[in-house]
Amino acid sequence: MTHSTRPVTLITGAAGGIGAALARALAGTHTLILQGRDPARLAALADEVGGQPLLLDLLAPDTFGEALAGLGRVTNVVHNAGVAELGAVAEQGHAAWTHTLGVNVVAPAELTRLLLPRVREERGTLVFVNSGAGLRANPGWASYAASKFALRALADALRDEEAPHGVRVSTVYPGRTATPMQQQVRAQEGGAYDPDAYLTPETVAATIHFVLGAPRDAALPDLSVRPGPR
Repeated sequence: MTHSTRPVTLITGAAGGIGAALARALAGTHTLILQGRDPARLAALADEVGGQPLLLDLLAPDTFGEALAGLGRVTNVVHNAGVAELGAVAEQGHAAWTHTLGVNVVAPAELTRLLLPRVREERGTLVFVNSGAGLRANPGWASYAASKFALRALADALRDEEAPHGVRVSTVYPGRTATPMQQQVRAQEGGAYDPDAYLTPETVAATIHFVLGAPRDAALPDLSVRPGPR
Protein backbone atom coordinates (compact mmCIF):
# COMPACT_ATOMS: atom_id res chain seq x y z
CA MET A 1 0.00 0.00 0.00
CA THR A 2 1.56 3.30 -1.06
CA HIS A 3 1.26 6.50 0.92
CA SER A 4 -1.07 8.00 -1.68
CA THR A 5 -3.56 5.13 -1.51
CA ARG A 6 -3.66 4.80 2.26
CA PRO A 7 -6.84 5.91 4.01
CA VAL A 8 -6.37 9.28 5.67
CA THR A 9 -7.81 9.22 9.19
CA LEU A 10 -8.36 12.26 11.38
CA ILE A 11 -8.55 11.52 15.12
CA THR A 12 -9.75 14.13 17.61
CA GLY A 13 -8.41 14.02 21.13
CA ALA A 14 -5.47 12.15 19.66
CA ALA A 15 -3.07 12.73 22.55
CA GLY A 16 -5.43 11.13 25.10
CA GLY A 17 -5.63 7.48 26.11
CA ILE A 18 -7.90 6.04 23.42
CA GLY A 19 -6.80 8.52 20.77
CA ALA A 20 -3.10 7.77 21.22
CA ALA A 21 -3.75 4.01 21.29
CA LEU A 22 -5.73 4.30 18.05
CA ALA A 23 -3.00 6.35 16.40
CA ARG A 24 -0.48 3.64 17.27
CA ALA A 25 -2.82 0.91 16.03
CA LEU A 26 -3.31 2.64 12.66
CA ALA A 27 0.29 3.78 12.17
CA GLY A 28 1.83 2.36 9.02
CA THR A 29 -1.46 1.58 7.29
CA HIS A 30 -3.28 4.92 7.63
CA THR A 31 -2.07 8.44 7.03
CA LEU A 32 -2.90 10.16 10.31
CA ILE A 33 -4.11 13.66 11.15
CA LEU A 34 -3.93 14.10 14.91
CA GLN A 35 -6.04 16.79 16.55
CA GLY A 36 -5.23 18.15 19.97
CA ARG A 37 -4.54 21.35 21.85
CA ASP A 38 -1.28 20.51 23.66
CA PRO A 39 1.51 21.24 21.15
CA ALA A 40 4.21 19.27 22.97
CA ARG A 41 2.18 16.08 23.49
CA LEU A 42 0.78 16.27 19.97
CA ALA A 43 4.21 16.76 18.41
CA ALA A 44 5.63 13.82 20.36
CA LEU A 45 2.84 11.51 19.22
CA ALA A 46 3.05 12.77 15.63
CA ASP A 47 6.78 12.02 15.61
CA GLU A 48 6.17 8.55 17.04
CA VAL A 49 3.50 7.48 14.55
CA GLY A 50 4.42 9.62 11.57
CA GLY A 51 1.24 11.69 11.76
CA GLN A 52 0.36 15.29 11.01
CA PRO A 53 -0.49 17.38 14.08
CA LEU A 54 -3.61 19.55 13.94
CA LEU A 55 -3.74 22.12 16.73
CA LEU A 56 -7.38 22.95 17.23
CA ASP A 57 -9.40 24.31 20.15
CA LEU A 58 -12.69 22.42 20.10
CA LEU A 59 -14.37 25.26 21.99
CA ALA A 60 -13.66 27.67 19.13
CA PRO A 61 -15.70 26.30 16.19
CA ASP A 62 -15.32 29.57 14.31
CA THR A 63 -11.63 28.68 13.83
CA PHE A 64 -12.25 25.24 12.36
CA GLY A 65 -12.66 26.31 8.73
CA GLU A 66 -9.30 28.05 8.55
CA ALA A 67 -7.52 25.25 10.41
CA LEU A 68 -8.91 22.58 8.06
CA ALA A 69 -8.41 24.54 4.85
CA GLY A 70 -4.90 23.22 4.28
CA LEU A 71 -5.84 19.56 4.61
CA GLY A 72 -5.95 17.35 1.56
CA ARG A 73 -7.75 14.01 1.50
CA VAL A 74 -9.71 12.84 4.54
CA THR A 75 -11.14 9.33 4.40
CA ASN A 76 -12.21 8.75 8.00
CA VAL A 77 -12.97 10.92 11.01
CA VAL A 78 -12.88 9.50 14.53
CA HIS A 79 -14.59 11.83 16.99
CA ASN A 80 -12.81 10.73 20.13
CA ALA A 81 -12.29 13.96 22.11
CA GLY A 82 -14.53 14.49 25.11
CA VAL A 83 -14.83 16.03 28.56
CA ALA A 84 -16.71 14.93 31.66
CA GLU A 85 -17.64 17.16 34.57
CA LEU A 86 -19.89 15.42 37.07
CA GLY A 87 -22.45 17.11 39.25
CA ALA A 88 -26.11 17.18 40.18
CA VAL A 89 -28.49 19.26 38.08
CA ALA A 90 -29.13 21.44 41.14
CA GLU A 91 -25.42 22.22 41.39
CA GLN A 92 -24.12 22.65 37.84
CA GLY A 93 -24.42 26.08 36.27
CA HIS A 94 -24.67 26.96 32.60
CA ALA A 95 -20.87 27.19 32.23
CA ALA A 96 -20.45 23.47 32.90
CA TRP A 97 -23.25 22.60 30.51
CA THR A 98 -21.95 24.92 27.80
CA HIS A 99 -18.41 23.55 28.09
CA THR A 100 -19.52 19.91 28.02
CA LEU A 101 -21.94 20.29 25.14
CA GLY A 102 -19.47 22.46 23.24
CA VAL A 103 -16.69 19.88 23.26
CA ASN A 104 -18.82 16.74 23.12
CA VAL A 105 -21.51 17.76 20.61
CA VAL A 106 -21.06 21.12 18.91
CA ALA A 107 -17.44 20.50 17.92
CA PRO A 108 -18.12 17.06 16.35
CA ALA A 109 -21.12 18.47 14.48
CA GLU A 110 -19.16 21.39 13.04
CA LEU A 111 -16.09 19.32 12.20
CA THR A 112 -18.32 16.79 10.48
CA ARG A 113 -20.06 19.48 8.44
CA LEU A 114 -16.76 20.91 7.26
CA LEU A 115 -15.12 17.57 6.51
CA LEU A 116 -18.06 15.82 4.83
CA PRO A 117 -17.14 16.84 1.27
CA ARG A 118 -13.75 15.15 1.66
CA VAL A 119 -15.21 12.05 3.36
CA ARG A 120 -17.87 11.72 0.66
CA GLU A 121 -15.21 11.75 -2.04
CA GLU A 122 -13.47 8.87 -0.27
CA ARG A 123 -16.67 6.98 0.62
CA GLY A 124 -15.20 6.96 4.10
CA THR A 125 -16.33 6.35 7.65
CA LEU A 126 -17.22 8.57 10.59
CA VAL A 127 -16.85 7.04 14.05
CA PHE A 128 -18.33 8.69 17.12
CA VAL A 129 -16.78 7.49 20.37
CA ASN A 130 -19.67 7.67 22.79
CA SER A 131 -20.08 6.13 26.26
CA GLY A 132 -22.36 3.95 28.33
CA ALA A 133 -23.70 7.32 29.49
CA GLY A 134 -25.05 7.77 26.00
CA LEU A 135 -27.41 4.87 26.67
CA ARG A 136 -28.40 5.52 30.28
CA ALA A 137 -28.15 8.58 32.51
CA ASN A 138 -27.25 8.11 36.17
CA PRO A 139 -27.50 10.61 39.04
CA GLY A 140 -24.73 13.17 38.89
CA TRP A 141 -24.12 12.57 35.21
CA ALA A 142 -26.82 14.76 33.65
CA SER A 143 -24.67 17.16 31.62
CA TYR A 144 -22.28 14.47 30.38
CA ALA A 145 -25.07 12.00 29.59
CA ALA A 146 -27.08 14.71 27.83
CA SER A 147 -24.08 15.45 25.62
CA LYS A 148 -23.64 11.77 24.80
CA PHE A 149 -27.36 11.26 24.11
CA ALA A 150 -27.08 14.23 21.73
CA LEU A 151 -23.98 12.75 20.12
CA ARG A 152 -25.90 9.56 19.50
CA ALA A 153 -28.71 11.58 17.88
CA LEU A 154 -26.18 13.34 15.66
CA ALA A 155 -24.73 10.03 14.51
CA ASP A 156 -28.14 8.42 13.96
CA ALA A 157 -29.42 11.28 11.80
CA LEU A 158 -26.14 11.54 9.91
CA ARG A 159 -26.09 7.81 9.15
CA ASP A 160 -29.27 7.97 7.07
CA GLU A 161 -28.40 11.34 5.54
CA GLU A 162 -25.02 10.16 4.28
CA ALA A 163 -25.90 6.62 3.18
CA PRO A 164 -26.70 7.83 -0.37
CA HIS A 165 -23.16 9.26 -0.53
CA GLY A 166 -21.55 5.96 0.48
CA VAL A 167 -20.43 7.30 3.88
CA ARG A 168 -20.65 4.93 6.83
CA VAL A 169 -21.41 6.20 10.33
CA SER A 170 -20.73 4.17 13.46
CA THR A 171 -21.09 4.84 17.17
CA VAL A 172 -18.88 2.98 19.64
CA TYR A 173 -19.98 2.84 23.29
CA PRO A 174 -17.00 1.92 25.47
CA GLY A 175 -17.44 1.00 29.10
CA ARG A 176 -15.06 2.45 31.66
CA THR A 177 -11.59 2.60 30.16
CA ALA A 178 -8.23 3.00 31.89
CA THR A 179 -7.38 6.53 30.77
CA PRO A 180 -6.42 9.81 32.45
CA MET A 181 -10.00 10.97 31.91
CA GLN A 182 -11.26 7.97 33.86
CA GLN A 183 -8.88 8.84 36.68
CA GLN A 184 -10.44 12.30 36.82
CA VAL A 185 -13.94 10.83 36.78
CA ARG A 186 -13.18 8.47 39.65
CA ALA A 187 -11.73 11.38 41.62
CA GLN A 188 -14.94 13.34 41.05
CA GLU A 189 -16.94 10.30 42.18
CA GLY A 190 -14.75 9.96 45.27
CA GLY A 191 -13.86 6.37 44.38
CA ALA A 192 -10.67 4.40 43.82
CA TYR A 193 -9.15 4.14 40.36
CA ASP A 194 -8.42 0.51 39.50
CA PRO A 195 -7.20 0.24 35.90
CA ASP A 196 -7.28 -3.57 36.06
CA ALA A 197 -11.08 -3.41 36.37
CA TYR A 198 -11.48 -1.41 33.17
CA LEU A 199 -11.02 -1.79 29.44
CA THR A 200 -7.60 -0.89 28.14
CA PRO A 201 -7.34 1.95 25.60
CA GLU A 202 -5.81 -0.57 23.21
CA THR A 203 -8.97 -2.71 23.36
CA VAL A 204 -11.18 0.22 22.46
CA ALA A 205 -8.72 1.24 19.75
CA ALA A 206 -8.83 -2.28 18.30
CA THR A 207 -12.62 -2.05 18.13
CA ILE A 208 -12.46 1.26 16.27
CA HIS A 209 -9.79 -0.18 13.97
CA PHE A 210 -12.16 -3.06 13.18
CA VAL A 211 -14.96 -0.59 12.36
CA LEU A 212 -12.74 1.39 10.00
CA GLY A 213 -11.55 -1.74 8.23
CA ALA A 214 -14.89 -3.53 7.93
CA PRO A 215 -15.73 -4.76 4.41
CA ARG A 216 -17.76 -2.32 2.35
CA ASP A 217 -20.84 -4.53 2.42
CA ALA A 218 -20.98 -4.31 6.23
CA ALA A 219 -22.68 -1.57 8.24
CA LEU A 220 -21.78 -1.34 11.93
CA PRO A 221 -24.10 1.32 13.32
CA ASP A 222 -23.68 0.71 17.06
CA LEU A 223 -21.09 -1.27 19.01
CA SER A 224 -20.94 -1.57 22.80
CA VAL A 225 -17.64 -2.63 24.36
CA ARG A 226 -17.53 -3.77 27.98
CA PRO A 227 -14.84 -5.37 30.14
CA GLY A 228 -14.86 -9.14 29.70
CA PRO A 229 -14.14 -11.88 32.21
CA ARG A 230 -10.56 -11.88 33.47
